[in-house]
Amino acid sequence: MTTRKTWHGVHVAAALPFGDDLSVDYDAFAEHVRFLAAGGCDGVVPNGSLGEYQTLTADERARVVRTAVEASPEGFGVMPGVGAYGALEARRWADEAAEAGAHSVLLLPPNAYRADRSAVVAHYREVAKAGLPVVAYNNPFDTKVDLTPDLLAELWHEGLIVAVKEFSGDVRRAYEIREQAPGLDLLAGADDVLLELAVAGATGWIAGYPNAFPTSTSELYRLAVAGDVAGALPIYRDLHPLLRWDSRTEFVQSIKLSMDVAGRKGGACRPPRLPLPPDVAARIAADTKAVLAKGYQ
Repeated sequence: MTTRKTWHGVHVAAALPFGDDLSVDYDAFAEHVRFLAAGGCDGVVPNGSLGEYQTLTADERARVVRTAVEASPEGFGVMPGVGAYGALEARRWADEAAEAGAHSVLLLPPNAYRADRSAVVAHYREVAKAGLPVVAYNNPFDTKVDLTPDLLAELWHEGLIVAVKEFSGDVRRAYEIREQAPGLDLLAGADDVLLELAVAGATGWIAGYPNAFPTSTSELYRLAVAGDVAGALPIYRDLHPLLRWDSRTEFVQSIKLSMDVAGRKGGACRPPRLPLPPDVAARIAADTKAVLAKGYQ
């Protein structure tokens, strides 16, 4: 019997609920983790961009990870985001994740400036010392550092990373990554390219919209990675008007709004994220209601 690697499957980049005063609602977050597990997801990613980690204090960020671990049922993966401006700080977050009982970590390249190749490799070397499996996060739009297939291959061949969350949007990269780093696991990093990357061999999905629709998105993932395109495509088409918001600047507010419409606690974001413009909010709400009307959950 093959044991699933802890970073495989649907890992939800968990939205973080706040109270009316914008303090972290840890009880609601713990309940949300249990909800995602019950909905068929395989794990959770606390302190990702969707979890607004950049706006959290150090104490809040550490407690979010502990809350996720404590709320997770047996076999449910916890992959904290450990992104930071410097390698030493990212290493500290990885050490804390290991102490809390997390199973892996998600690591952006250095993002205080446009780091060169040697700085990127040194960054991953430092965090790998924490001992947890490291999933690289390629988001060249926000970090201005592109983890190209050849750079990922270098990191993998040195034993620094086990997988990559691919958010470039270029699905052609899946094949280059497989050619240059054949043992590196590809994780779909954007909701609106899930099917394309699953067909190309993805073994996981670090996802946003399961926050609102865990059962249906988990079903979509399993059909896609099984190669059942005929079964996956109708679901993918129905959900795509929402899934594409995961790749836009307003993705945090959009997903939280869809959660609200679906009866979950999404709620407000911390500054600098502001409420959506009324016309955008109305469009997302209407698309969410249309998905709900088709029976997705």
